[in-house]
Amino acid sequence: MGGTAAPAFDARTFLRTVPEEPGVYRMIGAEERVLYVGKAKNLKRRVSSYFQKTLSSPRIAMMVAQIERVDVTPTRSEAEALLLENNLIKSLAPRYNILFRDDKSYPYIELSADDFPRLAYHRGAFARGARYFGPFPNAWAVRESIHLLQKTFQLRTCENSVFQNRSRPCLLHQIKRCTAPCVGAIGHDAYAADVKLAARFLDGRASEVIDDLSARMHDAAERLAFEEAAACRDQVRVLQAVLHRQFVDSRKDEDVDILAAAEEGGVACVNIAMVRGGRHLGDRPQFPSNAAGCAADDALLAFVEQHYAVHPMPARLLVANPSAALRELLGELSDTPCALAAPRFAAEKAWLEMAHKNAQLAIQTRARDTGRSEQRLEALREALELPEPPRRIECFDISHTMGEATVASCVVCVDGAMKNAEYRRYNIAGITGGDDFAAMRQVLERRYGKVAAGEGLCPDLILIDGGKGQVSAARAILAEVGLESVAMVGVAKGEGRKPGLESLIFPDGREALHLEPSAAALHLIQEIRDEAHRFAITGHRARRAKARIGSRLEDIPGVGPSRRRNLLATFGGIDGVRNATVEDLCRVEGISAALAQRIHDQLRG
Repeated sequence: MGGTAAPAFDARTFLRTVPEEPGVYRMIGAEERVLYVGKAKNLKRRVSSYFQKTLSSPRIAMMVAQIERVDVTPTRSEAEALLLENNLIKSLAPRYNILFRDDKSYPYIELSADDFPRLAYHRGAFARGARYFGPFPNAWAVRESIHLLQKTFQLRTCENSVFQNRSRPCLLHQIKRCTAPCVGAIGHDAYAADVKLAARFLDGRASEVIDDLSARMHDAAERLAFEEAAACRDQVRVLQAVLHRQFVDSRKDEDVDILAAAEEGGVACVNIAMVRGGRHLGDRPQFPSNAAGCAADDALLAFVEQHYAVHPMPARLLVANPSAALRELLGELSDTPCALAAPRFAAEKAWLEMAHKNAQLAIQTRARDTGRSEQRLEALREALELPEPPRRIECFDISHTMGEATVASCVVCVDGAMKNAEYRRYNIAGITGGDDFAAMRQVLERRYGKVAAGEGLCPDLILIDGGKGQVSAARAILAEVGLESVAMVGVAKGEGRKPGLESLIFPDGREALHLEPSAAALHLIQEIRDEAHRFAITGHRARRAKARIGSRLEDIPGVGPSRRRNLLATFGGIDGVRNATVEDLCRVEGISAALAQRIHDQLRG
């Protein structure tokens, strides 16, 4: 007898049980798979809208057709529903939710919580006590702002390990980019005043900063402190020049985000441009996942909800069409009022037009890059006679110096694009130094032993940077772990190691393949192989340096593990220890004058 079909979802009966309260709902499909997570001010009204005869889009109709159950969770408030919805979307990644990547990757400027605060570029979690300004659309905008702050307010940017062990001012002080608090060239109160001005500038209050500096300049001039007055004058000139260059017809110290959404060929993009203190800092396109067939307005709503749930809201938000749904969402996201508006003035219209044009260009660029990647993968399939284009390619390389500090690398290419987050390095141990075959066997055994045990993804193609020996070693390991069916090719360097003369070595004994230097398949192989080589040699150099550092300090009589650890921590590494004076070394716990002299002589000998 055939299996009994699952009963169709009875929406009418279910809707009678749904309360008219705020909350979160989950659409459940076959095999308990969550299709969609949403929030509602009124659960009954919102969930009922999915079961009307006319739906908002074919995409929603497709989702509704798969619903087997709906779960609802009432909450005490809309704000609570918003928080729960965000948590569920992040943990469940439902198929029909429009998902943007984690916005914590935006960079910030940090003013540390030290007695003499440090100005720094920052990504990631916030430290307690420090102040953060941003987010900025890209790293370039952060670094340009830090350069301006260094030039104007001369705050320190050095690490604490360097700051605490300086005995004389650094180069930045000599070129007037730092006031050298490390050696007492500026007092605590004067430095704190500069920090306060920098913070106000970053808060978008540039006009106030210029007014304060102008007042200080006139006061210094009246006291006949002409050098101080000249320094204030130079600061004012720098700020006025920057503001004049970047206001773009705006004369307001305002914080504005400009959002533009575009959709072409089924691909949606939301572009966010940021204006801080009247300065246009650039923009950043964002592509959602799970968004096939979604409208630009839907993508914009999803972006606003996810972005401003984790980032501060600006004073104003410019969009082409300020909808009621967007206003309602902004009200739920923050207690701080945000003025949502369409552009009115020439500068605002220019900002929005530029943001929209950049969103369209980003879509076109992505389509072009995707098409190019598809062509290269198809060319590789034809060249290697594979049944399908290899969607996932993994490449291995070995790096060492005369057998010392051997490191293996594994880099990953998915759909023609390198996936840095999936790169891995392996420290090789327990082999004869310089035995590349043994090193290759070890790294492949470690990598694909896990795949054979059901951990990790299996590639469609494995590239080995090496000739017949390495390929034979690799083939033996794959056979041992039951992955001999995975396609594999060795990339042997040609005469004189010149690019374009590589030989492709097959594990089944086929004659080596020599592709034309202009072949798209060879270019893709070279790109992946070169990335594996770069990643391996970087890891090898770091491991070798670490080993040599340890051995140099360990060779000094009287420097045991505890003293070595204190030295490296105090001076921020072996270079700091090497550059320290005997007097500096004596200040480290456990280092006597005689031992300090011995360390100084041996490291500089």
